[in-house]
Amino acid sequence: MCDVTLKPDERLDDLLCGGKRIIQNTKEFCFSIDAVLLAHYPKCHKNWRVLDLGTGTGVMPLLMADEVKEIHAVELNPVMADLARRNVILNKLEEKIFVAEGDYRGIKDLYKPESFDLVIANPPYRPLLQGQLNNLSGVARARHEITATLADVVAAARYALKYHGRFAMVHLPERIGEIMVAMHENHIEPKRMQLVQPKPDKTSNLVLIEGVACGNPGGLKVELPLIVHNADGSYTDEILKIYNNNSNN
Repeated sequence: MCDVTLKPDERLDDLLCGGKRIIQNTKEFCFSIDAVLLAHYPKCHKNWRVLDLGTGTGVMPLLMADEVKEIHAVELNPVMADLARRNVILNKLEEKIFVAEGDYRGIKDLYKPESFDLVIANPPYRPLLQGQLNNLSGVARARHEITATLADVVAAARYALKYHGRFAMVHLPERIGEIMVAMHENHIEPKRMQLVQPKPDKTSNLVLIEGVACGNPGGLKVELPLIVHNADGSYTDEILKIYNNNSNN
């Protein structure tokens, strides 16, 4: 593991994943459990090439690196792109994770078409006119569709996916209708969906969804909800299993 030199407003966190660590900037958007859940949602293969749209600090590539052949990650925010690159170097994964600073709305300038087996995305959740924008511009970009819409991320995924490649995304349940429309318009057939509940008695606040490029219509499997916390606030067995799998990698 490399030595770490932190810049102002940065902190070093343990990913609980085979000794991996991550640098985060407290004035930018720091990852949360939605990224961890998405990183574990697809059933990956060792020979897959993966693309992460809007990687942020590069947390999902770090979590998935041991499961696939290579991961490419694109990030528009230069501060976050720099953090993602430094996190790759910190964890000595330069031969497996490749970070590009750029806008995936112009994905044709960044990657060849139909060149990835899996595309993942944890995009901004809220349309620009909804919710209260955070005063921190980096956080605002991560939470609201300032630079890219839901339609943009799905279109970029379809461009990058091989025939029958898979697209996995985490988003808000209230936007499932829009997600389905965007996927159908881009010839991605939804095949798996799982709602996430913060506690057993709370309504779902996240949805994990996976589709197949040019897949046959129908066949959507709606899985049992994933509950994050027990009533007493402790993690459920399902969540502990995810973190245990991390620590064993």
